[in-house]
Amino acid sequence: MAGENGWRGGINTEQATASTSHSSVMEIEKVPNNTDSKQETDTNKEKEESTRTVPFYKLFSFADSWDYLFMFVGTVAAAANGVSTPLMTILFGDIINSFGKDSNSKDIVHEVSKVSLKFVYLAIGTGVASFLQVTCWMLTGERQAARIRSLYLKTILRQDVGFFDKFTNAGEVVGRMSGDAVFIQEAMGEKAGKFIQLMATFLGGFIVAFSKGWLLTLVMLSCFPPLVIIGAFTTMFITKMASRGQAAYSVAAVVAEQTIGSIRTVASFTGEKQAIAKYNQSLSKAYTSGVQEAVLSGLGFGLFMFVLFASYALAIWFGSKMIIDKGYTGGAVMNIIFSAVAGSMSLGQASPCLSAFGSGQAAAFKMFETIERKPEIDAYSSDGQKLDDVQGDVELRDVYFSYPTRPDEQVFKGFSLSIPSGTTAALVGESGSGKSTVISLIERFYDPQAGEVLIDGINLKEFQLRWIRGKIGLVSQEPVLFTSSIRDNIAYGKDGATIEEIRAAAELANASKFIDKLPQGLDTLVGEHGTQLSGGQKQRVAIARAILKDPRILLLDEATSALDAESERVVQEALDRVMINRTTIIVAHRLSTVRNADMIAVIHRGKIVEKGAHSELIKDPDGAYSQLIRLQEISSEQNASHDQEKPEISVDSGRHSSKRMSLLRSISRSSSIGQSSRHSFSMSFGVPPEINIIETAPDGQDPAPLEHPPKVPLRRLAYLNKPEIPFLLLGTIAAVVNGAVFPVFGILISSMIKSFFKPPHELRKDARFWALMFVVLGLVSFSSLPIRSYLFSTAGFKLIKRIRAMCFKKVVYMEVSWFDEADHSSGSIGARLSADAAMVRSLVGDALSLLVQNSATMIAGLVIAFVANWKMSFIILVLLPLFGVNGYVQVKFLKGFTADAKKKYEEASQVANDAVGSIRTVASFCAEEKVMQLYQQKCEGPMNAGIREGLVGGIGYGVSFFLLFAVYATAFYAGARLVEVGQATFAEVFRVFFVLTLATVGVSQSSSLAPDTGKAKNAAASIFAILDRESKIDSSDESGTTLENVKGEIEFRHVSFRYPTRPDTQIFRDLCLAIHSGKTVALVGESGSGKSTAISLLQRFYDPDSGHITLDGVEIQKLLLKWFRQQMGLVSQEPVLFNETIRANIAYGKEGNATEAEISAAAELANAHKFISGLQQGYDTTVGERGIQLSGGQKQRVAIARAIVKDPKILLLDEATSALDAESERVVQDALDRVMVNRTTLVVAHRLSTIKGADLIAVVKNGAIAEKGKHETLINIKDGIYASLVALHMSASS
Repeated sequence: MAGENGWRGGINTEQATASTSHSSVMEIEKVPNNTDSKQETDTNKEKEESTRTVPFYKLFSFADSWDYLFMFVGTVAAAANGVSTPLMTILFGDIINSFGKDSNSKDIVHEVSKVSLKFVYLAIGTGVASFLQVTCWMLTGERQAARIRSLYLKTILRQDVGFFDKFTNAGEVVGRMSGDAVFIQEAMGEKAGKFIQLMATFLGGFIVAFSKGWLLTLVMLSCFPPLVIIGAFTTMFITKMASRGQAAYSVAAVVAEQTIGSIRTVASFTGEKQAIAKYNQSLSKAYTSGVQEAVLSGLGFGLFMFVLFASYALAIWFGSKMIIDKGYTGGAVMNIIFSAVAGSMSLGQASPCLSAFGSGQAAAFKMFETIERKPEIDAYSSDGQKLDDVQGDVELRDVYFSYPTRPDEQVFKGFSLSIPSGTTAALVGESGSGKSTVISLIERFYDPQAGEVLIDGINLKEFQLRWIRGKIGLVSQEPVLFTSSIRDNIAYGKDGATIEEIRAAAELANASKFIDKLPQGLDTLVGEHGTQLSGGQKQRVAIARAILKDPRILLLDEATSALDAESERVVQEALDRVMINRTTIIVAHRLSTVRNADMIAVIHRGKIVEKGAHSELIKDPDGAYSQLIRLQEISSEQNASHDQEKPEISVDSGRHSSKRMSLLRSISRSSSIGQSSRHSFSMSFGVPPEINIIETAPDGQDPAPLEHPPKVPLRRLAYLNKPEIPFLLLGTIAAVVNGAVFPVFGILISSMIKSFFKPPHELRKDARFWALMFVVLGLVSFSSLPIRSYLFSTAGFKLIKRIRAMCFKKVVYMEVSWFDEADHSSGSIGARLSADAAMVRSLVGDALSLLVQNSATMIAGLVIAFVANWKMSFIILVLLPLFGVNGYVQVKFLKGFTADAKKKYEEASQVANDAVGSIRTVASFCAEEKVMQLYQQKCEGPMNAGIREGLVGGIGYGVSFFLLFAVYATAFYAGARLVEVGQATFAEVFRVFFVLTLATVGVSQSSSLAPDTGKAKNAAASIFAILDRESKIDSSDESGTTLENVKGEIEFRHVSFRYPTRPDTQIFRDLCLAIHSGKTVALVGESGSGKSTAISLLQRFYDPDSGHITLDGVEIQKLLLKWFRQQMGLVSQEPVLFNETIRANIAYGKEGNATEAEISAAAELANAHKFISGLQQGYDTTVGERGIQLSGGQKQRVAIARAIVKDPKILLLDEATSALDAESERVVQDALDRVMVNRTTLVVAHRLSTIKGADLIAVVKNGAIAEKGKHETLINIKDGIYASLVALHMSASS
């Protein structure tokens, strides 16, 4: 919120000072910066909030009886499903015993088929249980989350408007409804079921193990603490290293952001090389920590595998002891090993569930808190009186009021106003005087702190809110339409309106004509916020909506100000018809709309300074009303001269970053400044726009849709990675070794099982040998894993580093107009550099190593199995795909099925977004119920989809479990048959079984980790799109001539120019201007006339569309660009300083290699030495982000020193002092006067004081030079442009 208030504050101060000189310039300029501090405060707030959670059982507060049933069934099923794994290990033990005991092959089939049948039963039971588990939990999660969402929206809609000013914006509400609700849903849906299942496996596993043999189980248990510790330490180290890598890379990102964000300064001071060097330096740091992180994770994982295999070794050795001493069976030993491992593994898998619970509880806190909030002004409340009819007398009596967001700024102190029934009252006054606040108080969006608002003599608070709002119709400046048809929008006015009533209302509102012309008529969709209709059409639909309500009191807040003359006439006509016999209150800027009012009240700073009819007020020439009229007349003349643009945005004509303007405007509209913070005073009253609107560099209009770059053949990527081929080859070998580990593990286990049934002396010898083999396997794993991750990560990270460096270098040398496009902003380029490069790495490093490893696993597995017994191998091979399916589904389940919930609810969120964004309209038309109905309607589809998903997920999960156990049953039964006919031995059956199943499990689980190759391919395409683009004005280009001796004669010859991002706005038409060597030329003109554009063209940020610019008679296109830019020193209105020391910032003028003496000499000249020496660290003071630690005047002087160090022949001053207060301006102006001696200087300025002394003043108008000469000559031309600018300037500053 801090930021938001800052914004609003910014706009407000801007209105207050609009008519004085320039303080407002700073105001608008500062607006964007506030967002930084906002983000900081927000993150701190989030930290505080994230710690507040609700207890877990509270998540289920909104469950109904069906939900309780679902949760009960789901819990039982999850427990049953969890126990299935330990039960399976028992059957496994039985199978081993059946095979091992009976060398008599006849009984084998009988024994084994009995156990296989049990497997089938288990398969069916588990299938059903897991289906019920997933389905029930997903259903109840979906239902409860939907209930929480709609309750939340319902509560949000009933809050008072003040709540929205203070706490919430539409984005946050939608974010909570889509994001937080998903977290809550996960926590109380499938994750809850999963957790119960895992706990059941854990308990079941150890119960089975202890019951089969407690001694061996205890020995097994001793191995688990080291595994847990290793796991924990590895994750800890990895996160530490990862964050170190993040930090190192974020330094690089900051360099990129700063460079791209101030590309004009970088280009002007030819600082590209420095930026590139700095960026590459920070990339190296990121590279080393990336490789370290990979090696550490490899080591940790390797160690983990080693301990795991070592514990198998221990268990086998100790198990064989137990068989000899304690009479265990071989089956029991394997049963204990497997069930203990299963139990402990399930404990490890529970951690994602716990974190899901945590985030769910945290998300719920904020949502539930809101759901329980009772508003101060409650639209749902049915208390309060209703009258039979309202006369429509409105009175504000002694009202004191300030907005809840700015409690210390009193808008009204004892404000009184009475409007008799049936009359029309108009409120006029400058922006921010409190006109619209009157309307907000009558609508009861806010309650006054003291005093009362009366309708028919009864305090507004006494009425039932819904009823009284039903009697008041509001038409505002920016009518809010909802994303639905015209008919629905009009129908908001009255519940259950018939089609006849809707048509009649449209007729009255002058809207039926245009509606009938539309192909779908009343059923035409208006688009989001009514974007499909023109302003006048929207306004008339809004008026029809108000008419349908048939209100006694009509409130028109600037209802026609945003329209052009033609629409205004039509809308005004409609309003005149509607106003008959109703109490009407009009707020307007345009005085033409209020002439006919019965009473006009002029409001100034929350007081009524004059009231009466137009004819009376006009008689007092010094009255406030007459002054307002005069101001408007001046401004309309100005507007007339303004290329017939809409006067409303006249200011915005030429180079204004219209994005920023519209941002300001939209903020001011949505903001709580009801006091008509419509357009700043200067815009509506036309105090010369010249004075307080800044020129900024053009900003792209609308972000163009991202063109999808063409796909890239992988060859090119591989080619980029060419220097790392040796690493990749060695890495491949390591990956192959690593891949063979699982199949070998299978051989070891099966051989061991066979030994368990040998006589004691052989068993002792075998056990020692096989245990040793397990340890060896562990060692192999321990050594190959870190080697593999080191080699692949080195290759991958080197690739990232290379790609980033290449891209950055390319970007820095792009021509400036490339950065004007919205998708080349510093943010999006930064994202491309960081995310896309990392994506591409995953394609080379991770994907490649996984591919190699998986192929190795599969090949090794097949070879071993077929060598052992080809018939058995074929049988299992046929069943294997089913296994793969199971592995995949399991992993998918661990990640969760709900991930797509956000997407599904997008349409429903749109409804919420609309409603919250236009809460005043919803409140004023009591449309809360309607919005809720619409919302629930939009939720039905996604909700059913969610339920379907639950069923499908459940079926998939159930089937996968069923298949798993069914495969076991089939495989062993088939094995038994083969043993019976002597085609296989006991050991071979197990060897083939274990080798192939383990291989499959290895492959299916690791492939789920495979990176998203599709995304990576797109990333590669976007990177090559940058690498392949040639810069149109490239300062790294070494071709071009240089001049021995620069005099500084500059000439613009017939220059025409348009900004590439705004091809329809002509900035220069055939502009000619000569600037003689050593002379000072000043450019003046209205905002947007192209004064600063001249400087951009001169620096070759852009090239003219036609015509030439020459330096000493040579076309600047022919000069060596880098050298040419070094001849010029630029000081602009908002100097961009880099976040470094003052010394570094000044030295930047000489590409960083200026001597101490040069730096202090430049600072002396720039009047900066004194204040710098006064700072504690002197020249080593860091200036902060964008120079924020220095005042405006100090920044400006450092910038001047930076320009002087260059010792330029040509000095360009773009509004260099406009943003300063009088004192700093004097000092800076002094500095400039010293610097300008003997240099060709081009000055762009607003303030007269700065240009009076120029050798030549050129007035730019309509893209050409309209007048030029010295100040004395120009000021005496009667009705001259310069003379009138001066006159305006004088009157404004007085």
